[in-house]
Amino acid sequence: MVVTHPTDYELHLFHEGSLYESYQTFGAHVTTEDGVKGTRFSVWAPHAVSVSIVGNFNAWNGEQHMMQRLEDHGSWTLFIPGIQEGELYKYEIHTQSGSRLLKADPYARFAELRPHTASVVYDITSYKWNDQKWMRNKKRKSVYEEPLAIYELHFGSWKKKEDGSFYSYREMADELIPYILQHHFTHIEVMPLIEHPYDRSWGYQGTGYYAPTSRYGTPEDFMYFVDQCHQYGIGVLLDWVPGHYCKDAHGLYLFDGEPVYEYQDLAVRENPVWGTANFDLGKPEVCSFLISNALFWMKYYHIDGFRVDAVANMLYWSPGGVFQKNGHAVAFLQKLNEAVFAADPQVLMIAEDSTDWPLVTAPAYEGGLGFNYKWNMGWMNDVLKYMECAPEYRKHIHDKITFSLLYAHSENFVLPLSHDEVVHGKKSLLNKMPGDYWRKFAQLRLLYGYLMAHPGKKLLFMGGEFGQFDEWKDMEQLDWGLQEFEMHRLMQEYFQELSALYKRLKPLWQLDHSTEGFQWIDADNHHQSIFSFIRRGKQEDDLLIVVCNFTEHVYHGYKVGVPTCSTYTEILNSDAAVYGGSGQVNKKRLMATNEPYHNQPSYVEMTIPPFGVSILRPVKTRKGNKTNGEEKVRSNAAGRGKREPSQLINEESGKAGGAVRG
Repeated sequence: MVVTHPTDYELHLFHEGSLYESYQTFGAHVTTEDGVKGTRFSVWAPHAVSVSIVGNFNAWNGEQHMMQRLEDHGSWTLFIPGIQEGELYKYEIHTQSGSRLLKADPYARFAELRPHTASVVYDITSYKWNDQKWMRNKKRKSVYEEPLAIYELHFGSWKKKEDGSFYSYREMADELIPYILQHHFTHIEVMPLIEHPYDRSWGYQGTGYYAPTSRYGTPEDFMYFVDQCHQYGIGVLLDWVPGHYCKDAHGLYLFDGEPVYEYQDLAVRENPVWGTANFDLGKPEVCSFLISNALFWMKYYHIDGFRVDAVANMLYWSPGGVFQKNGHAVAFLQKLNEAVFAADPQVLMIAEDSTDWPLVTAPAYEGGLGFNYKWNMGWMNDVLKYMECAPEYRKHIHDKITFSLLYAHSENFVLPLSHDEVVHGKKSLLNKMPGDYWRKFAQLRLLYGYLMAHPGKKLLFMGGEFGQFDEWKDMEQLDWGLQEFEMHRLMQEYFQELSALYKRLKPLWQLDHSTEGFQWIDADNHHQSIFSFIRRGKQEDDLLIVVCNFTEHVYHGYKVGVPTCSTYTEILNSDAAVYGGSGQVNKKRLMATNEPYHNQPSYVEMTIPPFGVSILRPVKTRKGNKTNGEEKVRSNAAGRGKREPSQLINEESGKAGGAVRG
């Protein structure tokens, strides 16, 4: 006889806030008890007068399958013989006020396709994974000293079929993976895929935290998607929302007629900004529910990390109308991060926090929140405000570029150009750029070059890579037709080259979180809006010189201080003609003059391109190398050796251990 009902010890841990596999205790589990096959249902509804299981199997009649209340703080359980996978069900809850509620299972593994709202009995343990190489390799790497370039996407609007329907999880694997390899992203970040009733909430207002949305297929289909990404060397991050949830009648809100998952105090229960309810992060059972959820996605779906949404909304609240820090949220986030890093030290826990809360990426035992990355919202806001300013006035807000380097190493940062900045009337990144058609593209290339050269990991929202002109339209696919126009096509080729260069050059990421990885050459030239700096790798001679010109003026013979009296070569110039630029490039090697300049021992004289970023590298001399050791990267200035997208895919897939399907 197999007994699957909740044990006293499990319930003790649940009410203590320490049951990190609460999904094994609660929910619907297909099993065999006393030789009989069926399903064990368990739910936490502490204020309920009675709870029943209803579904097609009993004509949705709650009188047939009444659940047993356990001797704890409100858990209910029942084994129903004969119930197997695929059955629809809900909990019928009779409240203390005499109401009858029909609720979806908070721990359901799968749900009916919207607009239907029933839970589905489902076993998710049968999928056979093939990502063992990815899982092994991930353990050997330090996330801090590796390139991290994230492609953020909305699953339902990246691309659609001709009839307007969604691609399935499996179909998206075939469509998306070659594209990600082409653009050299290391990870994708998918906006929330938990079950949610309303398409236009983008998944941020969920009802089924343990169920991948049925819009795109089954749980196994989503496992296949993640599995395929891993086989081709692509990590998968989920946007995750542990702060608030939607108030639809079948969901978590007032689950048994009283506050269960939300705060008791109405003043902090309701979230008027989004029309949602806030999780009661001080309630132990809610901590068990949410921490288990993160671990669940890691264990069963091999998720590589989470972008934790709306951290600021959790950290600050206003009980009694007084705005203050939420100690419950602080304790929850510390506990969450300790639990996930205990399970996987290489997991990415990225806080979307817009506040100046200190030590977000410091360990909990040092008083930090325990994340390992934080979105740099300050950098994003400053640089976009700077770029939207007319170029002739940028000299008056020069500090919008320099300020981020005062705190760039205070946390482990991701630099996000995210969906929030290209929606709700904010315009696309391309359309934020001032000036005419040419100037818009030139400045967007400059922005991307600056993004890649600035300390911190990288994130770009879908469509930015080819210069989507309209802001994101969440009910339509990206404007793929723009790729037929030359400037958009050249923008995409530029981004591919830039991101390939980023992944290849260690100075752009190896010391992201160390002050040794960045040094200003000239941060004070506000009159010309030209910035120059050094990025360094761990090896003393592994360095890059980056020069950014945020005006349309061209300068020849411009002096830039350099740290070694060497010969330098330009390995990227965003103004190269092959990218749609004006061709103001440095074709020849630059010989340094051994005289101090810009507080450096030497200087080079170079052409400064309009609205351009130029990256220089010292030419390395290696014994026996007749080419004098010049790095074999494409010289954008000279226009050598353009590679086709198919070559890029094969290069990346070769590293991942396979070839992409045609």
